[in-house]
Amino acid sequence: MLPYILGLLVPSLFFIRWIRERKSVSDPSLKYVYITGCDTGFGNLLSKHLDQLGFRVIAGCYTEKGEDELKKAASDRLTTLPLDVSNADSVSKAADSIKALVGEKGLWAVVNNAGISLPSAPYDWLRVDDFRPMLEVNLYGVIAVTLSVLPLLKRARGRVVNVASVFGRVSPFGGPYCLSKYGVEAFNDSLRRNMAPFGVKVLCIEPGFFKTSVTDTSMILKNLNGLWNRLPQEVKDEYGSNYLDRVTHTLEDSLLKMLDSDLMKVVSCMTHAVSAAHPRTRYSPGWDAKFFWIPISYMPTFLQDRVLAKNAVRPALGSAKLLALK
Repeated sequence: MLPYILGLLVPSLFFIRWIRERKSVSDPSLKYVYITGCDTGFGNLLSKHLDQLGFRVIAGCYTEKGEDELKKAASDRLTTLPLDVSNADSVSKAADSIKALVGEKGLWAVVNNAGISLPSAPYDWLRVDDFRPMLEVNLYGVIAVTLSVLPLLKRARGRVVNVASVFGRVSPFGGPYCLSKYGVEAFNDSLRRNMAPFGVKVLCIEPGFFKTSVTDTSMILKNLNGLWNRLPQEVKDEYGSNYLDRVTHTLEDSLLKMLDSDLMKVVSCMTHAVSAAHPRTRYSPGWDAKFFWIPISYMPTFLQDRVLAKNAVRPALGSAKLLALK
């Protein structure tokens, strides 16, 4: 009897959720959406997509070229702003412009999309100064931009959409990227609870591997080569002279195969977070996110370590030295 009841209940609940999530907010032409990191990638596509849906998009671009190209591809509803999320003056000036633009209506949504992914490397290759630029963009930038427009979001009973990553749940490699995304997840969760009494929704996007500048294999390898060249010879010996060759082979063999070129999977989640009357709290676009990274994040630690170690490139001599010490 129980299996029969569950067989009816579970599909019914999914159907009800599907119906509920199809309802969109009204009057998009009256709603302003502020997006960071709009020069390329997800932010650029989202800006154009929301513009086509009738929203009043405020696109923050890092370069003049990015602004110019976006203006040419969008309607007159779209406004561009120069924005460096790691610069306090730039964030403040953008917030002042947005306040003047939205007036008493307030800001419907901010999408914290801007981010960088390098440097990434084993921790013993890095210096503390290597961590600061990425944390300034990926974490402090998210916080700074959100706080700068939070009063406007409260006025509109709007929403914050934070772009984190599956690597805000799992840390398979060294460097500041996972640290920054774990920080975004923590900020997202606490802000969601803080803002609930004001009617402000706080939502999180956790993409898997997609083909963007963040996952550009040539840039990743260039970064690794630069870090390798500054290492002391002792550390190079521990990893082995062919370590970079093995990393290159692994990246080309696994990462490139995992990359999803359909960026609209992420943009569709962002769009739903902005436009749905009943958005989800979290979105995990990408098959690798749904069926690999997210399930791994729920595993016991020892299982996580074993699964991730199978795909990791191990130092050639490091293991031998550890065994000798034992």
